[in-house]
Amino acid sequence: MPKPLYNSRIVDTYIKLIKRRYSYINIGDLLGFAGMKPYEVADQGHWFTQEQINLFHERLKKLTGNTDIAREAGRFAASPEAIGVMRQYVLGLVGPAKAYDMVGSASTKFTRSSRYESRKIADNRIEVTVTPNEGVTEEPFQCANRTGFFEAVSMIFNYELPRIDHPECIFAGGKVCRYTISWQKNLSSVWRRVRNATALLAVVAVFASLFVNKWFAVGTVLPVAIVVVLLLTLVAEHLEKKEMKTSLDNLWNSSDQLLDQINMNYNNALMANEIGQAISRQTNVDDILTNVVQILEKRLDYDRGLILLTNREKDRLVFRAGFGYSDEQLGLLKKTAFHLNRPESKGAFVVALREQRPLLINDVNEIEGDLSPRSLAFVNKLGAQSFICCPIVCEDEGLGVLAVDHLKSKRPLLQSDMSLLMGIAPVIGISIRNADLIDARGRQFRSILKVMAASIDARDPLTAGHSEKVTEYALGICSELGLSGEHRELIRVAALLHDYGKIGVPDAILKKNGMLTDDEYEIVKTHSYKTREILEQISFEGVFSKVPEIAGSHHEKIDGSGYPQGLRGKEIPLGARIIAVADFFEAITAKRHYRDPMTIEEAFRLLREEGGRHFDRRLVEALISYYNKSYGDNSPHAVSWS
Repeated sequence: MPKPLYNSRIVDTYIKLIKRRYSYINIGDLLGFAGMKPYEVADQGHWFTQEQINLFHERLKKLTGNTDIAREAGRFAASPEAIGVMRQYVLGLVGPAKAYDMVGSASTKFTRSSRYESRKIADNRIEVTVTPNEGVTEEPFQCANRTGFFEAVSMIFNYELPRIDHPECIFAGGKVCRYTISWQKNLSSVWRRVRNATALLAVVAVFASLFVNKWFAVGTVLPVAIVVVLLLTLVAEHLEKKEMKTSLDNLWNSSDQLLDQINMNYNNALMANEIGQAISRQTNVDDILTNVVQILEKRLDYDRGLILLTNREKDRLVFRAGFGYSDEQLGLLKKTAFHLNRPESKGAFVVALREQRPLLINDVNEIEGDLSPRSLAFVNKLGAQSFICCPIVCEDEGLGVLAVDHLKSKRPLLQSDMSLLMGIAPVIGISIRNADLIDARGRQFRSILKVMAASIDARDPLTAGHSEKVTEYALGICSELGLSGEHRELIRVAALLHDYGKIGVPDAILKKNGMLTDDEYEIVKTHSYKTREILEQISFEGVFSKVPEIAGSHHEKIDGSGYPQGLRGKEIPLGARIIAVADFFEAITAKRHYRDPMTIEEAFRLLREEGGRHFDRRLVEALISYYNKSYGDNSPHAVSWS
């Protein structure tokens, strides 16, 4: 595979030259002929192969009719339009001598094809030797481009075009390309030499005139000599300060560019860190996406951004989160589905996900021909001008697309932008996958709990639904108390399974019509510790580790008269106290084999009578409040308590 040898900044100089002086050339076609992409040229970190450079030059020479286009491009590097290629490396230097002296180290920023060595011959003359690296075959136009490059260096400092001699050339049988570069010295040094020579002549003139006419020498020659020397000194100093100011301005500009890059890198690092921290704390997909888009909006210089994810069937992309869009545009995004199972779908989002590769478009007009009428209409409605879309992939499975765009072209989107987003997309993908796995595990866990609860209720049709009803009332109490979501989930699970120990109670006792004997009642009471004993064999984790204890303690009473341990007051877990109230209320308001249901009014009265003795009074009132809020006038048994 051909090695990338030439930095994109070299090609970028050509592109800027074309836009300035050959505007009739279609740059897209030119780059396409050479196998180059616009975003690759715009990215200073991209490199092209010798073959690509050859094709680019061949096509450009034909389009312009200029056989010396390479040298012209080299010179153009000194112009303000080309700032960032040559200038950002040499403007901060104090003069051409230093710039040429550093050309060897600077050359590695632009080319990997050759080694550059420089040797100072005089204050205004330097020799540069270029030796091709092994296995590299350059072309004559690159020698011409180097010549223009060397010419550009001194022109950057507002010097005249330097003289370049080329005594040895690879393309004329030489082993290396050798260039001798000389330039006129700066004006301040010339004027200083003139001043020094004038001062010396003035001294000679004064001494000579002393022998002729002493008064003429002192009164005329000496003052004139002093004035002339002072004037020459002022001119030299003025020019020197002007040159120094130019060098300082250049250094300042170069430093500003460096600081801008440092700030950008720092901002990107902060963003990556923020995204990592934000989504690591989330287990819900919507929460993950909300955090991501908030950070992207805060940290990145894009007008808008969005995240699309595949649906459960994996046949469509749907909008999930975004920033920077108007209400009308958000409505359009939410109503639009991007089909993944249609071969004719050519939209950027679909292509990026289907082929699992990022796309960078700096001008949507360039891809009009590749879009379906529907996709083109969608792009036009959103008003996008340039955009990047990156696939969100995890373990080779496409999960969605991350996209950013500009409404107006504030700056070109670069491959470095795309690389940054491609670094973020996998993190989002992993987090989404983890959230999906957690959600799937949660659904599976909840379904198992329901089956377990239903397996007890199913033994007796008369008590079917008891566990779910107790769970509803328990969660209602939790809401009235303002308990956290985590605590509510713990109590929900414990409430669903609170009677699971009844699996060990014989049907003859469990379904008996009539009052139980003392012995039968003792057998029924065993369901509490059996519940705990069975549930402790399940690997409940985290907050759910307390489920067996809470579920097995729902028959404990505030005064210590409950079972199985006879716990008192706050010795009883809060969850168990809540379930106790909910269980008692559901049991007395539902029909049983041995009695009819109580009215809600009677149930509330009995609950309050037992408050403080068997039940926590605060929890009793919470249940009554919940019931009246939830059922109100819809229940024939609703009670209003003054």
